[in-house]
Amino acid sequence: MTITTRSLGSSPALDAPLEVSALGLGCMGMSEFYGAPDEQQGIATIHRALDLGVTFLDTADMYGPFTNERLVGKAIATSSQGRDGVVLATKFGNERLPDGTRVGINGRPEYVRATCDASLERLGVDHLDLYYQHRVDPSVPIEETVGAMAELVQAGKVRHLGLSEASAATIRRAHEVHPLTALQTEYSLFTRDLETEILPTLRELGIGLVPYSPLGRGMLTGAITSESSLPQGDSRTTAYFPRFQGEALETNLALVARVRELADATGCTPGQLALAWVLAQGDDVAPIPGTKRVAYLEENVGAADVELSADDLAALDAAVPVGAVAGDRYGDMSHIDA
Repeated sequence: MTITTRSLGSSPALDAPLEVSALGLGCMGMSEFYGAPDEQQGIATIHRALDLGVTFLDTADMYGPFTNERLVGKAIATSSQGRDGVVLATKFGNERLPDGTRVGINGRPEYVRATCDASLERLGVDHLDLYYQHRVDPSVPIEETVGAMAELVQAGKVRHLGLSEASAATIRRAHEVHPLTALQTEYSLFTRDLETEILPTLRELGIGLVPYSPLGRGMLTGAITSESSLPQGDSRTTAYFPRFQGEALETNLALVARVRELADATGCTPGQLALAWVLAQGDDVAPIPGTKRVAYLEENVGAADVELSADDLAALDAAVPVGAVAGDRYGDMSHIDA
């Protein structure tokens, strides 16, 4: 298992790029959405990730809500690497109450300042390496939101800025206010719509890409074989994720079967092959597969040693053609900036 580093953000306007591990760790599922949370298991998984060289940790204030940042903070504080051995990213903008009630998307400058301070306190750190706007607030000009984020950089509370699920036009406007280091958005063999306009824009501006759900929310691992194979309380069993429902699921599992055939021929697991495909999309791409279990983490890390030839990549393109996946990413796509 060999984890190298990659640079996010090569814009001349940046003082320096952000160096991250080529594979990061999405920590969301340790606290919510994918079955019952287990804090100690989550902390153990983060510790193992750091030991393996996966030092790019991703969380958000809305996960839990708020509990995931506390979990990540505890893991960092009790790790042998300490704060200096971690590249820490969190997000704001999906406002929730402590009881989980969703308030809405909030990009108001006063909220940006207050929520950053709250995240720093929960994480137990004095600065964030990367701070994203989780979703774009259509009621607040992006220039105002990023302007407030830039103030956080000037204050030393944040080192680098990013957006999540933003359109090419929004990215350009934001980047003019303060250079962006990264865009976090969904990207995998199952989700490739950003290749048309967003990815070329990122590369023109020197902005790195941090794909979330690079395993298609777990479907590309091959571990999901039916709706009943998901645990009770898992959000993927709801209509919020159409790709996991009924005929769409059957169509998508047939695509996974093709990936499994190629993985068997390559000598790796389907999930490792899918992650290797994402890693092969460029040195400015650092995916953050999420897991709450050490065994799955170790499997994901093995993807770093899977080398794909041009023929391998072409075979994957043929196995999962663009547009072949059935169902939208979310049941309600209105929260995505288009």
